[in-house]
Amino acid sequence: MIPNNAVTTTEIEPGSSLCDGDTAPGAAACAAKVRVRDRIFDTACELFYRQGIRGVGVDAIASEAGTNKMSFYRSFPSKDELVAEYVREAARQFDAWWQQTIAPHAGDPRRQAEALFEATVDRPTQHCDRGCAMANVMVEIHEQDHAALQVVREHKADVRQRLRRLAADMGAREPEQLGDALMLLLGGTHQTRMMFAANDSPVAVAACAAKTLIEAHLRRG
Repeated sequence: MIPNNAVTTTEIEPGSSLCDGDTAPGAAACAAKVRVRDRIFDTACELFYRQGIRGVGVDAIASEAGTNKMSFYRSFPSKDELVAEYVREAARQFDAWWQQTIAPHAGDPRRQAEALFEATVDRPTQHCDRGCAMANVMVEIHEQDHAALQVVREHKADVRQRLRRLAADMGAREPEQLGDALMLLLGGTHQTRMMFAANDSPVAVAACAAKTLIEAHLRRG
């Protein structure tokens, strides 16, 4: 996903604390542990996105990853922590997509905002497209103190501020209002994608709608 398909493995830097102090045989064992953890994580991300967090248990994750529950709990203290890491990775991938999308338009905040919607519209629809992974997590998790919900809230607040800054930088009369309107449109676009066939989807007009919103807020008089 970028921004909203199933997330993938977090890279672990060589020399991280997981492997510190290992001899050569120990380092090999450590690398094997990393591979098992990555396999569990990748499998969980795919299952969480396709089937939902509540619909996937530890047994299913371990079985699909070709391992067992003991290895699961060596890699992750709990399913809740795995879910939180899943959301963190989704946020990291969204951030990477955002930066990659706006980078060619540095210094032109209006084009940067428009490019975000153009990229969203142009992204191929996948057969398993389930909308925004983080929005789905918000729907499924009811425990307000869950670590994953905190990650989602922080990420969504950050996206809101980014859009408001773009609106201010492009000279909008009411930048906070424009930024919030763009956020609603962006979020709605992601969720609408899973409801309609690609050749007959309201998503096709999202970029045009964003441009209309921006133009209305930049118009003077």
